[in-house]
Amino acid sequence: MAEVERSWTDQQLQSDEVSKKDIIKFLHEYASFEFLKEHKLNGKLNNIAKTSKKDHLIESYKQLFETKSFRKETDASLEDQLKEAAEKTAAMHVSEKKKERKRSESKDSKKEEPKFTKKILKHGDKTSFPSKGDRVSCFYTGKLENGVVFDSNISGAAGAKKKSQGEGKAFIFQVGKGLVIRGWDEGLMTMSKGEKAELTIEPEWGYGKKGNIDANIPPQSKLIFEVELVDII
Repeated sequence: MAEVERSWTDQQLQSDEVSKKDIIKFLHEYASFEFLKEHKLNGKLNNIAKTSKKDHLIESYKQLFETKSFRKETDASLEDQLKEAAEKTAAMHVSEKKKERKRSESKDSKKEEPKFTKKILKHGDKTSFPSKGDRVSCFYTGKLENGVVFDSNISGAAGAKKKSQGEGKAFIFQVGKGLVIRGWDEGLMTMSKGEKAELTIEPEWGYGKKGNIDANIPPQSKLIFEVELVDII
């Protein structure tokens, strides 16, 4: 771009003859993008006119000539450069979102696989599911893989607890709080009110390597529970 000459005298700049928008238009037309960016003038004309004081614009106008920071013939227009900068920023946001999605997918892939399977014996209402911390009431029968029943709260069932221990009474507890084996916590939260299901629980989410001597459950036992979710309290 050929040498640019000053359009206004200092007196004209200070007068109402030259508006803030006039100065901004001039700077946008002739100043380099780096100069505009340094002086925070690389935005839309109306926005700059609202937020900039005229003294600042006059000073920027004078410095343009002092530093000879004019736009070169090969430079893109301010509009094109702003568009390019916006596209780069948008591309960066897209890239960050992709990275975040990959991190999330990677995190999800590392989630522990369920250590139980469920077979629905009777459907519930399919709308009321217990959440962590809810109190639930259940009837159940637990047995080993060989069919031996080791626990039940159903009246008259083999292996049922004595009446003083709750035979015939629904078992009530807070789900998801670790008050029962993990297979129960996780399994119950997939059931809806009124549902009856068979939960087959792997040792890792049952009693593990130690088993449960008091309940006659050997180490590394797979447990099979027939559970009915009576209510969510």
